[in-house]
Amino acid sequence: MALDQEFEQELDETEGKEMTFLDHLEELRWHIIRSVASILVFTIIAWAYQKEIFGGIIMAPSKSEFWTNRMLCKLADLTGIEGLCFKQADFILQSREVSGQFMMALTQSIMVGLMFAFPYFFWEIWRFVKPGLKMKEAKAASGAVFWVSLLFFMGVAFGYYVVSPMAINFLASFKLDESIQNQFDITDYLSLLSTMTLACGVTFQLPMIAYVLSQVGILTPAFMRDYRRHAIVVILILAAIITPSPDMISQLLVTVPLLGLYEVSILVSARVVKRREAELL
Repeated sequence: MALDQEFEQELDETEGKEMTFLDHLEELRWHIIRSVASILVFTIIAWAYQKEIFGGIIMAPSKSEFWTNRMLCKLADLTGIEGLCFKQADFILQSREVSGQFMMALTQSIMVGLMFAFPYFFWEIWRFVKPGLKMKEAKAASGAVFWVSLLFFMGVAFGYYVVSPMAINFLASFKLDESIQNQFDITDYLSLLSTMTLACGVTFQLPMIAYVLSQVGILTPAFMRDYRRHAIVVILILAAIITPSPDMISQLLVTVPLLGLYEVSILVSARVVKRREAELL
């Protein structure tokens, strides 16, 4: 919120000043430079704590003491579904290249840098886009940095604490025969974890997407309600892909929040449409 207020002051100071195409390019260049610099700063910090991040964060979802795995085991005791409880993933991580562990450390540092720099990165992009909006559009989009960042981190948390542990433990423990030992490259493990986590961060932007599309008149709450059944089918398919475990409980743990996001998106769209109709009266 403070970032938006600060920018409102800058917008008032620059209002009325006409910029050339080259001026816009120069301004965009500096926004990009500052965004990349923020990512670099967080990447360097993550590099300094690479061992702590790998042992305490990257590997945590595959361990029995991880919070989600402990909760799933308790849920398995209550429901009698033994497949929910993954006490310890049965796999071995290997580095098959000379530079494998170095690249792993570098990749994980960049991923952490991207995640924590996201709010500032988005703010810089928003600062460049906002002056081109009309006064009503800019006012309607106030707080965009806060809500986009909040939804992103909620999605990342959901992906890390719910989706990733179930996917990692099921896939890593799945065996066609007991004589086959699971041995994975460390880069494959990180790729799975980062994909699940960041994908959820993007998916949780659904209410903001609904807000923007409703604001420009492309999306309506009536349309979303009419196609609710289709959306439910798509969400169930998506949940089945994200959680390869065959039990229904795991799929419901993913399905329910996604359905909740869809319903919230309908409410957001309805609010936008109602406000637009009131402005026309």
